[in-house]
Amino acid sequence: MDVNFKIVSIISENLGEYMKFFAVEPMHYNLSKITVSFSNRPELCDYQCNIAMLIAKEVGQKPIDIASKIVSNIKENDEFEFSAVAPGFINIKLKDKKLTNYANLVSCDVNCGVPQVFHQRIVMFDYGGANVAKELHVGHLRSPIVGEALKRLHIGMGDKTISDVHLGDYGLQMGLTILQLKEDGYLDKFFKHIVENFDNIALEGVTLDLLNEEYPKASKRKDVDEEFKKQADEYTLFIQQHKEPYYSIYKKIRNLSVAEIKKNYEMLNTTFDFYLGESDAYPYIDETIQIFVDKKLARESEGALVVDIAREGEHIPIPKKSEDEPQRYKNPMPPAVIKKYNGGDLYATTDIATILMRNRTFKPHEIIYVTDNRQAGHFEQVFRCSKLSEISPESQKLTHVAFGTMNGKDGKPFKTRAGGTVKYKDVVGMLVESAEKKLAENGIVGDKELARKIGVGAMKFGDLSNTVAKDYVFDIDKFMAFEGKTGPYIQYTIARINSILTKANEECGQVCVLTEEERNIVLAILKLNSAYKVCYENYSLNALCLATFDLASAFSGFYNNCKILSEENDERRKSMLGICVLVKKCLEKALWTLGIDSVEKM
Repeated sequence: MDVNFKIVSIISENLGEYMKFFAVEPMHYNLSKITVSFSNRPELCDYQCNIAMLIAKEVGQKPIDIASKIVSNIKENDEFEFSAVAPGFINIKLKDKKLTNYANLVSCDVNCGVPQVFHQRIVMFDYGGANVAKELHVGHLRSPIVGEALKRLHIGMGDKTISDVHLGDYGLQMGLTILQLKEDGYLDKFFKHIVENFDNIALEGVTLDLLNEEYPKASKRKDVDEEFKKQADEYTLFIQQHKEPYYSIYKKIRNLSVAEIKKNYEMLNTTFDFYLGESDAYPYIDETIQIFVDKKLARESEGALVVDIAREGEHIPIPKKSEDEPQRYKNPMPPAVIKKYNGGDLYATTDIATILMRNRTFKPHEIIYVTDNRQAGHFEQVFRCSKLSEISPESQKLTHVAFGTMNGKDGKPFKTRAGGTVKYKDVVGMLVESAEKKLAENGIVGDKELARKIGVGAMKFGDLSNTVAKDYVFDIDKFMAFEGKTGPYIQYTIARINSILTKANEECGQVCVLTEEERNIVLAILKLNSAYKVCYENYSLNALCLATFDLASAFSGFYNNCKILSEENDERRKSMLGICVLVKKCLEKALWTLGIDSVEKM
């Protein structure tokens, strides 16, 4: 991603410029940038640079000789210590003074040292994946977990964000649900009486629990009853055309569902700026299709309207061995269908129209979609259509963050013991129950909200610790552990710091790094703040989770080996309390980014 950051705290970037100015340029080596990275041998040094090896290839000299020359050109200073080691690395160690200055800089920084973008962008996030009239289940968990964290990451690094749940509220599920409700007698008032205004007619007897029964019944029936499926298609079209009473019934079902969907998302600390849906893009669909027609990008195929989006080398027909053999293709990229044979619209059409609506309304620099990786092909088609038609301008970035599956311990998609789909709220209930048991072991009973924060935090950290594209195993016992690489361990570290600060009951002082444990803490904060940039560029939060755990572990070493409260030297005690406050701020910032609540006690 071509995004520049204000480097307030990433010392590796500053080190590269430092070396270039004081050592490499005076030697007349032509290099645009010097890369300095964290050392993978922390017992030897804090940072490493292999620039000497690159220069050696150009000038035909030994890397160790080049490294030694560069080190000798760097002036003695009280912040960094440079050394050349075979075969040609330059090792860099930060002196205590540099670490002290950095710690106090982060303490005073409103962003806790997190890098900020130079130029604020408007980034729109599309995540959630909820469908009206369908209950949220375990398959809906990852989208709000990943999407909310990515949104908060961009907020924390200075971008302006807009989030939209983009409800599935105009698809076949609505036609199926209304048809089933009608056949079961729940909509007689709407269909058996001539009414001018349906607003005052209530959906009597229609509840969320009923909808959760009616839709699955209708969905199964459509697979075996062709006439039922055809009628549901017709109902769906009536809804899209605002035909009564179908449209009024649809609106009432939508309102009923959205209220419950919001409650479910709030349990996960997930919020949206907009609860728009496919229905909101509907007014833009005719214009969207006309754009393709006017630009001569659309053609008719078997009564449908399609757009050819294959590029050179894609969708090449494989010669048939017989006339009866179906046509197959090399690297298949089929045309995108933007209008069905019966005039109905498809998901691709709606998503392209949604991009048109968003660009007219918000003008985002980037739109990020967070969905199951099985939708990769769909979004590839949508993005190509949007770029071909210029509905998405050349400067706009369209990104699909495709996540893997949440599996059970057997490695298969998480199911109930009977093999059914696990409800979203039931998963949260399991987490809360497990957290309550853990808290009871620590003598805390009856605090349901604390249990929710810990349980949800455990699941989120367990999810986001993995590379987003990969499947992962939902292991509630592992996630809920108060020790190890878990959310509760991070929360517990903050609770422990709160206890220290409460007992101390005094102002902290400026940090002064003197011990190895304090060095480890400040270096861990450096790595944590570098992780934000890595996550921003990779659209995955796993690096931040790992760095957050490393900081909590470093604090544990400090807590176990340093006598904070009993330190008799006043200045030294205040410095150590300052380190406690610094760690707390950085951990709370990281947890907020991940969408996890901090807690006062555990």
